[in-house]
Amino acid sequence: MELADDGKNICIFDVDDATLSNLPYYEVHHYGAEAVNSTALNEWFMVGKLPALNETLEFYNNLLKLEKIKLIILTGRRDDMEDVVKANLQEAGETSYSGSTFEFKEEERRKLVEEDGYRIIGNMGDQWSDIQGIHLGNRTFKLSNPLYYTAQAEGTDQNLYFDF
Repeated sequence: MELADDGKNICIFDVDDATLSNLPYYEVHHYGAEAVNSTALNEWFMVGKLPALNETLEFYNNLLKLEKIKLIILTGRRDDMEDVVKANLQEAGETSYSGSTFEFKEEERRKLVEEDGYRIIGNMGDQWSDIQGIHLGNRTFKLSNPLYYTAQAEGTDQNLYFDF
């Protein structure tokens, strides 16, 4: 793929279970056999010790070497978790990204393309909501996640978690 050298190529990475793993949380909670307790899950997030997914980290580091693609982190987490997420990403090895946002992902992709003039070269997530909608990117990467499905509550920016 030919990439323009104008600083407008981006690759988007979702955080939970695409960049950082929640598997240690689910191990303690019987791998999804228990209903999700939002309070306990948010407490887990706030500890900020989620390990990196090694394959994603390798892909991330390979993209950094290209120097023609900016890396963007998107997450559906609450705004009050931003500092914890950024510190966790740095500790896990994702240290060089151009931006992060705690906005509704589809809307943020629209802003990046339509308002800021970026081209989404790649888009990676573990939920269909991470990679569907408008402005998907030239390449999309849907990672397997057998533990839960996330959907947006209609008319809100609130995530709903569904265990399998």
